[in-house]
Amino acid sequence: MKPLVAAVAVLVALTVGVQAQTPENDALRVRAEAGDAEAQFSLGSMYANGEGVPQDDAEAVRWFRLAADQGHARAQYNLGVMYDTGRGVPEDDAEAVRWWRLAAEQGYARAQYNLGVMYANGRGVPQDDAEAVRWYRLAAEQGEADAQYNLALMYGTGEGVPEDDAEAVRWYRLAAEQGDAEAQYNLGNMYANGEGVPQDDAEAVRWYRLGARGESPAAFDRRCNPPGGVAPRSQMPQFAPSSRLTIRAHHRSLCNAGFHHGLLAAEQGHAGAMTNLGAMYSQGRGVVQDYVQSHMWRNLAASRQTGEDRELSVKARDAVASFMTADDLSEAQRLAREWDEAHPREP
Repeated sequence: MKPLVAAVAVLVALTVGVQAQTPENDALRVRAEAGDAEAQFSLGSMYANGEGVPQDDAEAVRWFRLAADQGHARAQYNLGVMYDTGRGVPEDDAEAVRWWRLAAEQGYARAQYNLGVMYANGRGVPQDDAEAVRWYRLAAEQGEADAQYNLALMYGTGEGVPEDDAEAVRWYRLAAEQGDAEAQYNLGNMYANGEGVPQDDAEAVRWYRLGARGESPAAFDRRCNPPGGVAPRSQMPQFAPSSRLTIRAHHRSLCNAGFHHGLLAAEQGHAGAMTNLGAMYSQGRGVVQDYVQSHMWRNLAASRQTGEDRELSVKARDAVASFMTADDLSEAQRLAREWDEAHPREP
């Protein structure tokens, strides 16, 4: 399992910029000043994102707080984000937890998920894997893919719950079916190893192939920039790494800026899925043995990796090349170039 790469959660700033006052904005402010919680929340979001008003974190906090004090769950969530990131207020983990808890107790899934992350990492609360699992589960049951993914990891490593590969597979599958590349990659590994499911190389290949592309910008925006919402932009702390799974995986925080995925994991740009798919082709596991395809996927993986990971992929790619003709190598390189052109990486 690779070291836990803290997911950099970013504010997806709106491109509207500063605009002149409009009758709609004036009417919204009147309602907000009269105590309308939804209007206060909307006005706070406008200030946070610089939409229709000059961007002003302190004003965003003021309006979020007014709505949050009236029990508005999304305002409570956003106020927690502001405390987590130190935007408009001093950074304060305990305050972030307090506001996320209020939203979470109303059933707001993103707040439940973030609260789970805080318990898992001991930020603003004592570290408690069982509490992390509880909050992840509540969010996961509402369909929050990141919560499903982290819950699967907890079952896979026995953190906060008894180790249970079948449960890990169940939660990976739910996240994978939403197009989550890491979950698709891990699910492929479970099939390859026969952990929690009957060993099935063809299924492993299917999930590796789906996991190699990456999340589409539209999917990223839906998850990280909900209407009127403010997505957190600071790093969440990392969980301790685990060596149980041979798949590389990491716990993550809400809104992964590091994963702009789209279909399912090697066709999503996931380097680990590309690596494993290359191995399956070279060994003829679940697919007809094909050194050209193996070289292509190993090459694509190496171009996305650094350090020891890249060295290992280059060595594996070069080992495959020793079985190939010059024409085969030329074809593999052409396919890799065409794949990259068809799947441009985010800047």
